[in-house]
Amino acid sequence: MPEPTFEEMIDAMKDAVAVLQARDIPFVLGGGLAAWARGGPRSEHDVDLLIREQDAEDALAAYEEAGMRVECPPEGWLVKAWHPNGTLVDLIYSPAGGPITDDTLERAPEIEVMALRLRVSSLEDLMTTKLLALNEQEPGFGSVLELARALREQIEWDDVRRRTSSSPFARAFFTLVEGLGVVEPSHEKVDGPPEGGPSAVQSAVWPVDSTTG
Repeated sequence: MPEPTFEEMIDAMKDAVAVLQARDIPFVLGGGLAAWARGGPRSEHDVDLLIREQDAEDALAAYEEAGMRVECPPEGWLVKAWHPNGTLVDLIYSPAGGPITDDTLERAPEIEVMALRLRVSSLEDLMTTKLLALNEQEPGFGSVLELARALREQIEWDDVRRRTSSSPFARAFFTLVEGLGVVEPSHEKVDGPPEGGPSAVQSAVWPVDSTTG
């Protein structure tokens, strides 16, 4: 089956949302569509819906009853459903930024997306999750840099800095976007690596080998 078009992905989002709403399962629109809804780049991937872990089983049952193929993968942080048009719907309950809680749902602003009134992930939550997901296997800054350029004036960057300060990849990202003039340098002191330790860029690009002197 060919990759779903953007229009098919929007149709899948509307149907996926309707299923959860019919079951009164609280959710937040996340991922690329959350950024796109605020003027970010068009997402060409899947539909991300954020739910609480205790609602995952009910959500899967609801999608299965609606005729969608479902899967509970071994990763332990999401479950999946496939819309009949081939679009993947990820139901995420424990992203890199931490588990989805009532607070996560409540702080997500309600906005209109394709004539639907939905709770959409805050941009601070979205950027925090994306930055904390960066690791040695997937260290690319391309997608988060694209989001930062498109949405920079809408994001409370000091909040994202505080929440991602433990990640060398996030610290390297802020070094990059500040150097490029995308984001203004912070006036707050944010904890970084231990004194005498590697810089943010060194930690991200050249991980320290503890076996060498």
